[in-house]
Amino acid sequence: MTHAFTKTFVAALACALPLLASAQLSSNLSLTSNYKFRGQDQDSSKVRAFKPALQGGFDYAFGETGWYVGNWNSSVNWLSGNSLEADLYGGYKFKAGGADLDLGALTYLYPGNTHGNTTELYGAATYGPVTAKYSHTVSEDYFGWAGTKSGSGLKGRNTGYLNLAFAQEVAPQLTLKASVGFTRFASDIKHTGVPNYMDYQVGGVYDFGGGLSLGAAVAGANKKDYFGAVNKARLVVSLTKTL
Repeated sequence: MTHAFTKTFVAALACALPLLASAQLSSNLSLTSNYKFRGQDQDSSKVRAFKPALQGGFDYAFGETGWYVGNWNSSVNWLSGNSLEADLYGGYKFKAGGADLDLGALTYLYPGNTHGNTTELYGAATYGPVTAKYSHTVSEDYFGWAGTKSGSGLKGRNTGYLNLAFAQEVAPQLTLKASVGFTRFASDIKHTGVPNYMDYQVGGVYDFGGGLSLGAAVAGANKKDYFGAVNKARLVVSLTKTL
């Protein structure tokens, strides 16, 4: 390690210390009966509805600055040689015109098979019980669909995902949730015959207090004729502990 690098590192750390002192760390751990991502089962090895997954991560908010970073992980089984999804993300939250806004970047990592690695930029706006979020792919591939790393020459960059979500407390400790999403594949992926599709989720979450909650929702997606059983509607039940 060079002397110049050491001085730069120490200076950067000194600047970061005031932020770290006021940072807020939270973590979460979940057990779910089925991990669905944008309407699709993330365990394609089984056709049954019960495909349990262990999930968890943490969020690190830098005080009142609005900046945050985080990590979230889940067991998966849809990519050869890989059993883990590890997400890294960071962004900035702020208020404008009565809405809560969130801008950031997220990378999905699959350590056992990097062909699935994908990076997106996202922007979200929440007004009352409604949230609109758009995610835009900036990596060359999109979850392996285009096969860039396999040498196909096709790219998944510019694939987009729009999600509209509703969350409203309808009784003490009980929150109703619903969402609909639309995936628009980039032209390179569409040219291989993969269709755009919609996904949905309807359910609720009961808060037991102390950071423990139980969620249940019916989740699925259309275009089952192309994607098969992974898009089938499932009842997903999740138990979550937040610290």
